Amino acid sequence: MSALDLLSGDAQTFLSKVWASRVHLHRTDPDALVGLLSLEDADRLLTETAVRTPSIRLAKDGGVLPESAYTRSATLAGQQLTGLVDPRKALELFADGATVVFQGLHRYHAPLTRLVAELELELGHPCQANAYLTPPGSQGFAVHSDSHDVFVFQTAGSKQWEVHGPDSPDGPEQVVLEPGLSMYLPTGTPHAARAQETVSLHVTIGINQLTWRGLVERTVQPLLATVGEEHLPAGYLDDPALLRDGLAERLERLAQEVRRADPTAAVETEIRRFLTSRPPRLAGGLRDVLADVTGQTRLRRRPGHPCVLLDRGDRVEVLLGDRSLTVPARVRPALEEIRGRDTVTPADLPLDPQSNLVLCRRLVREGLLELLEPR
Repeated sequence: MSALDLLSGDAQTFLSKVWASRVHLHRTDPDALVGLLSLEDADRLLTETAVRTPSIRLAKDGGVLPESAYTRSATLAGQQLTGLVDPRKALELFADGATVVFQGLHRYHAPLTRLVAELELELGHPCQANAYLTPPGSQGFAVHSDSHDVFVFQTAGSKQWEVHGPDSPDGPEQVVLEPGLSMYLPTGTPHAARAQETVSLHVTIGINQLTWRGLVERTVQPLLATVGEEHLPAGYLDDPALLRDGLAERLERLAQEVRRADPTAAVETEIRRFLTSRPPRLAGGLRDVLADVTGQTRLRRRPGHPCVLLDRGDRVEVLLGDRSLTVPARVRPALEEIRGRDTVTPADLPLDPQSNLVLCRRLVREGLLELLEPR
């Protein structure tokens, strides 16, 4: 099951009607969602990991609490550490009704790291994961809206959501989320949520949309270099024609450059920009680096990692997510084989045995491939 299927049901059906309605609900296997961040996971992160701000913040009755109320400082190897969350203070505030917000969980909680990585590849938009741990009957934030799309799913307890929108003329829609139920909210949807009779833990997956305007701006920006840096002419305040005629000429030249712009090249540049700027995701990398890859070592593409091939003449550029590498064009058939298989061994590839080994060992070091079992 893909990440998008897990959160929204059939991915194609969801994408065909996304942004068409204010609320989209989907029911799935509760264990699949709870396994992404359980109450025990939240307890461990808060009390056992020496987590620091801004990875944690606390909110109560619509306001964010000052960091000084729940943090401490310490030293490590003689260096001062600040912003350490004091679990005793945080738990006391939680018991008094404060919501604990785990920010950027995709950076430090492995199940959500993988979910976000896979979702980014499916959607082509940067994603992030936060979580909200709320005591029974409490509400962390007042009605507000987000500047990005959001998937919400409950992993412990239940929470009543108040969702406002133009398609709710009779007042806000009330939705009770429980484990196994996910909800999608488009950008700008006003909402608030309150925990019910038991402690509540929910996760939000934010989708930081890339827009047509952004793509057009990134495409046109290099063309602006064709406009000279000459000073505006003196006297234009009294004679605006001095600016009008010069601006018209420059706009016409710029329009000609825009008409000559290659959309195919611009799209390739956009894809390359996205697929070389994701955070490194190398779970199990130490084991892989230490392993001896042989011709029969079973390998697979690391989940959530792209393998996009761009022809560069006698070379091929491979986009890996956080970086790219360039290899000889003769290696492309082997890379296509890796892209098309669930698992592969070096011996399965169409190059000579030594080249197969060299390529697979390189791709393991680069993080594209991982070992299914140590050899």
